[in-house]
Order: sequence, then C-alpha cells, then structure tokens
Amino acid sequence: MKEKVKELIEDGIAGTEIFVVKLTVSSGNNINVLLDSDTGLTLADCRIVSRAIELNLDREEEDFSLTVASSGIGEPLVLRQYNKNVGRKVSVTLNTEEVIEAKMVSATDEAITLEWKSREPKPTGKGKVTVVNNRVIEYRDIKQTIVLITF
Repeated sequence: MKEKVKELIEDGIAGTEIFVVKLTVSSGNNINVLLDSDTGLTLADCRIVSRAIELNLDREEEDFSLTVASSGIGEPLVLRQYNKNVGRKVSVTLNTEEVIEAKMVSATDEAITLEWKSREPKPTGKGKVTVVNNRVIEYRDIKQTIVLITF
C-alpha cells in the first residue's frame, strides 16, 4: 500500500516544487503525509496531493484514512529543507548525541554552518569577552535538526 501511495503522490506533485517530508502508512491503512515546498506550501497544494491519493485508491478494495498536512514546527528537517531555513535558529542533534543550538548561517550539498555567541574568559586579565563561534557540520554527522521558534 505504501508504495502505491508513494507513486500516487509523485504523480500528483510532478512539475511542482512540493516534496514529501514524511509518509507513513500504518497497518490499519492510516495514511499520513507531511509536505513542504521550496517556495511555501498552501492549502491548495495539500488538496492536490489529497485528491491524487483519494481519487486513485479504491475504498471498496481497502478502506483507509488520509491526512495530508504541511510539515510543522518540531518536525526534524529533511535534506531539502535546510536551504530554506538558513538564517533561523536550529537545534542540531549529532550522532554523538551532542546538541547544538545556534543560527544556521549556510547550507551546502554536504554540510551546514552554525554560528553562536558565547562568553569566554579573557586571554589576559579578569573577566569575560563575547566570542562568535562557527562550526561546519556534515549531514552524515547529524542525527536530526529542528527549527526553533524564538519570540
């Protein structure tokens, strides 16, 4: 069932900037699709995908429930989402379980660059000085990245 749904979605989004972030099909045929787009996802985009699935699956053969939504806050990023989130504060969990909260200042095909400020002891004398830290992290070293909302 999952492969059939995947094919229907791919046909429905062909030629658009919409992409699948997550697709799950439970044993009870509960289909959940999370979408995103390089230029912003609309309700109409979700409707296109929903119809592509509903109109091509026969409820007489197999009953199913369907949820199509945009990828929300707290969902881990997929590779294609990194570029559109440059400039935002993120929480990156590395494969080593280290967690870094910082601003993502760039994203390439191989890695992201994070930037954050910290207070460090002065090289000479007493007190502390604010230091800007940068770190390049390859995607293969990332377990998950979540965009943080700041107010």
